[in-house]
Amino acid sequence: MKKALIVGISGQDGSYLTELLLSKNYEVHGIIRKHSTDNLSRIKHLLEDIKYKDNLFLHFGDLEDSLSLLKILENVKPDEVYNLASQSQVYISFEIPEYTSSVTGIGTLRLLEAIRVIGLKTKYFQASSCEIFGNTSDVPQTEQTICNPKNPYGLSKLYSYHITKIYRDTYNMHNSIGILYNHESPRRSQSFVTKKITKAIANILLNRQKELYLGNLDSKRDWGYAKDYVEAMWLMLQQENPDDYIISTGQLHSVKDFVQEAFSLVNLDWQKYVKIDKNLFRPLDKEVLFVGDNSKIYNKLGWKPKISFKQLVKIMIEEELKNSNIPF
Repeated sequence: MKKALIVGISGQDGSYLTELLLSKNYEVHGIIRKHSTDNLSRIKHLLEDIKYKDNLFLHFGDLEDSLSLLKILENVKPDEVYNLASQSQVYISFEIPEYTSSVTGIGTLRLLEAIRVIGLKTKYFQASSCEIFGNTSDVPQTEQTICNPKNPYGLSKLYSYHITKIYRDTYNMHNSIGILYNHESPRRSQSFVTKKITKAIANILLNRQKELYLGNLDSKRDWGYAKDYVEAMWLMLQQENPDDYIISTGQLHSVKDFVQEAFSLVNLDWQKYVKIDKNLFRPLDKEVLFVGDNSKIYNKLGWKPKISFKQLVKIMIEEELKNSNIPF
């Protein structure tokens, strides 16, 4: 039985990856921070499932605490390590740049150094982000696109990207990097626009909300389904040789596209409810088109997204209404 260690197990991606690995008969270990013990809602169903009680374990640790990482790695000795943890909010990264850099950037170094010091022959996955490309003129972006991040989060992800490659080349570690584009699901945090939209629709149907305030409706993103993307992560670590891949759909859709599709599924006229708030605009929304060229991962590993944009919106709406006890 393979052992996997997931850093960031309680997040959106971590929960879906845990489900995937358990379905493949892995023994799964997850690192959680002490103040995150009440934030295990995404994996609660797995922790309470009796068939997984001998295969799912949680450990207290932190990417800012090297000793905790050393202890966990020495104890678990995982075959695979997935680093999915970060401070992932772009706008928050401007408010707490030092913390963002410590967790998202230097945290990767602490984890890699712990693996190296112990001498583990583990396969390592590092979650990167399209934010490393910044204000690029390349559309779509490829693995060769020049990186020029424009926010502390993107810069921290770029550090983790390069340090992962340095440890791979210097110490012959099996390190692979997935450059992830926007990926959504019903488990998305409410601070992200897709979840904000679906939650608002449920509240409107329950007469708890009358208006939905959004920023630039013309802002476009490469939106995929998180459950598809964790399959790409796992697939990367099944290869004999490590490599770096863009994980994306290769298609652009605007916020307006998402709004129109979501409201139409519940037979509401979105224009009656959606209001524009200029304060929610991002400075670079009109300039940057984050869309990834996923041809490398398709040609080398055979991976491509299974869920379309419209299917993704429907999945999120259906789950939102279900959780609100609204018939769909």
